[in-house]
Amino acid sequence: MYATVRRYEGIDKTRFEEITSKATGTLVPKISELPGFAAYFLIDAGEGVFTSVGLFESPEQAHESTRLAATWVREEKLETALPNPPKMTAGPVVAEAWKTDAVTTGMLTPA
Repeated sequence: MYATVRRYEGIDKTRFEEITSKATGTLVPKISELPGFAAYFLIDAGEGVFTSVGLFESPEQAHESTRLAATWVREEKLETALPNPPKMTAGPVVAEAWKTDAVTTGMLTPA
């Protein structure tokens, strides 16, 4: 498994709701259709920061999600809401843990 983490700083706080609505409505469906998709999370880290985490089967698939996200920002005209390029971290997942009953209780919904 391969992970990408993108940290978006300096976000226009007045547009948080717009960003999250558009992410849920258009970005998440597009990312979830990519080959190798395993999971995607968008986290409100506070202080004008969003962090996204994507999990994919291979580096190539994860990098495609980064290209897709950049295109999505342009298509949704969010350049002023997300004025700074994201700080990127990507690499193979070397350790993981999942609470198995999280899926059955609805706390974690698989794609």
